[in-house]
Amino acid sequence: MARKASAGRPGDTDQGWLHGSPPPPWVRLLPPVLLVAICVGELLSSQRLDIGFLLGAIPALAVLSYGPLATAVFGGIVVLLLTVPALELNRPGQADLLTIVFIAVLSVFVSHVRSRRDAHLVTVRSVAEAAQLAVLPPLPDRVGPVRCVGLYRPAQRETLVGGDFFDVRDGPFGVRALMGDVQGHGLSAVGTVASLLGAFRETVLDQRDLEAAAARLDRRLVVDSAAVEHAEMFATALLLEFPPDTDSVRMVSCGHPCPFLLRGAKALELDIEPGAPLGPGFFELSPPRVRVVDLEPGDRLFLASDGVSESRDPAGVFYPLPDRLTGFAEEDSDAIVDRVWQDLVRYCPSIRDDVSILLLAPRIRGDDDLAAG
Repeated sequence: MARKASAGRPGDTDQGWLHGSPPPPWVRLLPPVLLVAICVGELLSSQRLDIGFLLGAIPALAVLSYGPLATAVFGGIVVLLLTVPALELNRPGQADLLTIVFIAVLSVFVSHVRSRRDAHLVTVRSVAEAAQLAVLPPLPDRVGPVRCVGLYRPAQRETLVGGDFFDVRDGPFGVRALMGDVQGHGLSAVGTVASLLGAFRETVLDQRDLEAAAARLDRRLVVDSAAVEHAEMFATALLLEFPPDTDSVRMVSCGHPCPFLLRGAKALELDIEPGAPLGPGFFELSPPRVRVVDLEPGDRLFLASDGVSESRDPAGVFYPLPDRLTGFAEEDSDAIVDRVWQDLVRYCPSIRDDVSILLLAPRIRGDDDLAAG
């Protein structure tokens, strides 16, 4: 399954039209509806209504969702209606024709400026989206013998990449997966994410040992930090390896939350002796220890960033991930990821950290027989 886009989280894709998103359809209806309502109200009323001044709002409302040509049309209609004697909308004391003409002309100018800026914003967003997707491309449904389901929700709105990252790659030493979390989140962390992902993809091809792969990531971050004055760059990471022709997984942790093994109706947290986080320079003093876990048919591995485990409800209680996973363990992989995300949003309506989830389902010898049975 491809990496899920940010759509699923309330407020992620619909940021609100007052915050830069396209206006909803009802906003486009406001100018014509108000125009018709004023005319009908004046014609049907048995008494004279002092509502001609409302016509001045129509060109201003058109600016929100119409281009300069349509705004000019609305302004022309408004000025024309002010000259219709039967409507009596331009009687002294009720509406000033010159004032509304000025508002209409000003609205056309504002609409022109807004249209130009919107076009520029679309271009900038398209370039930014392409750049971010190049850093963290969608996850394929399957990498070698491992089926992958991933979910990513950056904390910073209007971005596709934040401080969390994950990737799954096939290489000569087996399928390797990486999940990590760099210091900070949002666009400021994208450069570090890109650097670590690039180093990881190299290690998949030329580093036989998982410990050496982790050391390469640490060196990459140390080198990058050395080029920045007063840098305090660091990252946590979890690396997994599914060696070819074996029914096991090898894991190392550099300060990252432990993964869970989903086996039947159980969700077992796999304790891994962690090493130092990447970047501060303590990797050689406290290197990670490899843990090997034998896998059985149907086993799956659930990885999550601390944006999941450290989210809190309004009372300050941490999200009970182990308990929730136990309740979801027997569902299919796509459903588990979706259920955890939806449950997390309900539990913690205000999530302030990046959230990433990765579920890996390796094909184990005996899975085919189990499926056939």
